[in-house]
Amino acid sequence: MTDSNPAPEKNTPPPDESVWSYRGYHLRSSEFTTAMVHFHRAEISRSNTWRMRLDNTTNWAVITTGAVISFAFASPQNHSGVFILNSLLVMIFLWIEARRYRYYELWSLRTRLMETDFFAAMLVPPFTPQPEWAEKLSESLLRPEFPISMWEALGRRFRRNYFWIFQVLSLSWAFKVYLHPVPAPTWADFVSRAALGNISGWTMITIGLVFNGLLTLAGVLTAGLTRTSGEVLPKFGDVPVLKALWHAIGTNRRGEESAPSQKCGQASRRRRTILALVVTDNPQAVSKRIIQEMNRSGTLLRGQGINTQSDRDVLLVALTVSEAAHLKDIVRTEDPQAFVIVVPAQELLGRGFQPLKENKEVNK
Repeated sequence: MTDSNPAPEKNTPPPDESVWSYRGYHLRSSEFTTAMVHFHRAEISRSNTWRMRLDNTTNWAVITTGAVISFAFASPQNHSGVFILNSLLVMIFLWIEARRYRYYELWSLRTRLMETDFFAAMLVPPFTPQPEWAEKLSESLLRPEFPISMWEALGRRFRRNYFWIFQVLSLSWAFKVYLHPVPAPTWADFVSRAALGNISGWTMITIGLVFNGLLTLAGVLTAGLTRTSGEVLPKFGDVPVLKALWHAIGTNRRGEESAPSQKCGQASRRRRTILALVVTDNPQAVSKRIIQEMNRSGTLLRGQGINTQSDRDVLLVALTVSEAAHLKDIVRTEDPQAFVIVVPAQELLGRGFQPLKENKEVNK
């Protein structure tokens, strides 16, 4: 008698078709592509959500600015102080938006990595992704970090939207002081009207100029920062004045072709690398699995135990952060009594890492 409901068999494709396995289940290349497509859709949805949150804070700033201007000009009294309070409120909105923008750039960076090195690689020769794209994407998933600093985020959002909001507030304050209750006949009258309580008019004007000047300066100085480019950034490199300024302060200049390792959608920072020292009694088995499974090599060192005075074998292996778990699993399987030391590496050059020639050109 046969069983009408046989137990389901595990998905075991031929070894050359399997790209990933977990608890005996294997993932075919077509299933891997499907998983990547769903992951891309999820990251697109997440980046769109945070992009809409950016629009919300901009809308708050525009609405409060419009309300303050309407209230100030509709009132017969000199309510110039509300412009100062609204400027501080808009500054808070700018800070909130910059913080949200850093999250948006994180999701956008992952999306761009998949688009430039996974989907785009399907369309043009040699039909293979960049060798480091999976490392960058997995590192972003395992150890998520903001791809840009708070200063760069503030500068971007200020140049995009908030520069004009602060200019409208400044001009509205100047017009209100000038027109209330009648147009000021002289500059001295304008200065006297600019006073706020016990604060003189000259002090208020100076505070306004310094405040707006510092914001503008921060926007200009951060214009050359391009640690990540999740959005389509304007190319200001054709403007001679700004191009000369950014060249003088040593920032990256938009509008010029960047190095291959810093193209749009790729993380500009180096992969975080580590060095692993494995003290083991079974170096041959551990080394064989490192070569076969991780496609890495290493160096076999000879050591001596301090207490036992016995000779010990030490494997020195250079890895990326995302490969550390695999190495530990190999060592744990082959030699449970092994001793493993993992330390960060400042820089790894050659043989599967950053090329020596490229590093020389960057240092120049």
